[in-house]
Amino acid sequence: MDPATVAEVAELRERIKRWALEYYQQDAPSVPDADYDAAFRRLHELESAHPELASPDSPTRRVGAQPIAGFEQVTHRLPMLSLDNAFSSDDFDAFDQRVSERLGKNAIDYCCEPKLDGIAVSLIYERGKLTQAATRGDGVVGEDITHNVRTIEAIPLALEGGGFPDVLEVRGEVFMPRVGFERLNDRARASGDKLFVNPRNAAAGSLRQLDPRVTARRPLDFCCYSVGFCSGQIRDLGDRHSAVIARLGEWGLPVSQWMKVATAAEACEAYYQWLAGERDGLPFDIDGIVFKVDDLESQRILGFVSRAPRWAIARKFPAQEQRTRVLDVEFQVGRTGAITPVARLDPVFVGGVTVSNATLHNADEIERLGLCIGDSVIIRRAGDVIPQVVAVILEERDESVRAVVFPDHCPACGSEVERVEGEAAFRCVGGLICPAQRRASLQHFASRKAMDIDGLGEKVIEQLVARELITDIAGLYGLDLETLVSLDRMGEKSAENLVAALDKSKATTLARFIYALGIREVGESTARALAMHFGSLDAIEGAGQEVLEEVDDVGPVVATHIRNFFSEAANRRTIEALIEAGVHWPDPVDSMAAGEEGALAGESWVVSGKLESMSRDQASDRLRSLGARVTGGVSNKTTRLLAGPGAGSKLKKAESLGLPVLDESDFLALLEELE
Repeated sequence: MDPATVAEVAELRERIKRWALEYYQQDAPSVPDADYDAAFRRLHELESAHPELASPDSPTRRVGAQPIAGFEQVTHRLPMLSLDNAFSSDDFDAFDQRVSERLGKNAIDYCCEPKLDGIAVSLIYERGKLTQAATRGDGVVGEDITHNVRTIEAIPLALEGGGFPDVLEVRGEVFMPRVGFERLNDRARASGDKLFVNPRNAAAGSLRQLDPRVTARRPLDFCCYSVGFCSGQIRDLGDRHSAVIARLGEWGLPVSQWMKVATAAEACEAYYQWLAGERDGLPFDIDGIVFKVDDLESQRILGFVSRAPRWAIARKFPAQEQRTRVLDVEFQVGRTGAITPVARLDPVFVGGVTVSNATLHNADEIERLGLCIGDSVIIRRAGDVIPQVVAVILEERDESVRAVVFPDHCPACGSEVERVEGEAAFRCVGGLICPAQRRASLQHFASRKAMDIDGLGEKVIEQLVARELITDIAGLYGLDLETLVSLDRMGEKSAENLVAALDKSKATTLARFIYALGIREVGESTARALAMHFGSLDAIEGAGQEVLEEVDDVGPVVATHIRNFFSEAANRRTIEALIEAGVHWPDPVDSMAAGEEGALAGESWVVSGKLESMSRDQASDRLRSLGARVTGGVSNKTTRLLAGPGAGSKLKKAESLGLPVLDESDFLALLEELE
């Protein structure tokens, strides 16, 4: 035996065990998933080529990490096995061929399920009551996490209906949705606490809390994917895996709405390509697809190998975490003058695209990461989130690294840079003389939820600023057809449409106008609250600090930003120029009074999903004009839900609470009746 091969196998085993400890138990992975997968595949290849090197304690014969101290141990009645992986269509075709040959038939039916990137758990229901929950652990022995699982709202404490076995073990994945993960890290960042690397590790850390009150505050969800042990025969629940999962759904357990049955390898490939296209829009992270032979008798015939079933395989997606190196740090200037550090990276393929830049947010984030130029780092790209650096690989740092130093002067206009005490961001003080802020301010002013100027996109604005055709937002309304036609890629018809859009945008609302001005930390809801509270722009301009703080959504910091904005003479001149150009709006006092006396006064509505006849914003405005309050989330205080296609979890929650749900046709009929 080649000594180099023996040494490589030993080194791979130790490395994988160390990485597994960091990943499963310490919630502090030092390498991206792709590195772990590559090492695991290499070890499997070597052990397959040299069976004499195989060892019972090899990571390839195990599933995960050993249970950690502090939790009671649980021995699974049936082992919780792992899955073999397919990294290409060729890998899956080889799997399909093996299955077909063993079963002696072609065109196998496969149940296709998204592979959630979470924590595998086992739930025991006895006579329909949840009595125990455990992690997978090493596949044989896990950790008792019943006290924490009981806090997860998605997991029923009692099954619905009847007909379930006396003892039923449900297996599934506890995960953290993307929105909840971002909010969790935002809170941690604000309080200076440690940030989680990704939703999977956030879920793992949440499940291993000794205090269930901590877990209860974490936004965890659950989806079941199989049945383990059950009294009686699993075939009593159905003769196909898909039928068993459907039965679990009937008993109130969360099941995947993206699960499908596909016949033969070609249909499985089509499902893979379809879900890969949907991946970024999903509300949670997935790292692949699990394909299972759907027929349970065929599963029994196929059986198992040492660590995995022969009837299932996980087809992996491109990794959303990778390692790379920070080549430099550059600085970008945003609409409010905030200077954002951006890491220039050694290009790396991650999440299906080549990434060469990643946001570093601010100086506090750089300090938290302990990042230097030249460091090796782990970057993450999930969903439509901008790639970001999530960890520095300190063990690879050498003496060539250098500190990140923020500029003293704005990289766009040369103005001084300041950092207000208590704020994380450095800011350029150049205001409208700064071309970077000017471009961003114009884009914000023209955006759909502001003045909604159709056709005034980023490329057009860049040319207007670069040629100094406009110097502020009021200059937009001085643009004529001749000027616009002179722009690159601007034909006469497009120019005419833009002139018409500019003219149309002059008729707006006070709330939209306030939002369009781009006052720091004044978003849509705050702008709306200001408009409804004061009733006129003059009243807002003249309001003092204490008066502003009386408005809902306005605290001391936001009130200061508003006062500072209107105290600037240049800003007041810009507003006067906009009004002189014809920008106008109805008096919101009238609509406020109408709303207070409206037919829906006192009601609380939620709007979700896609509407055909109007946007969700327009529907919300119609509801407010009738006196209703429109909120973002369904609760027991919600009066009604307007649900279009894609309403998703809000519709499910409304139905679980027994709330009235209106579709678009019902809503239009109600408007016609009330208006």
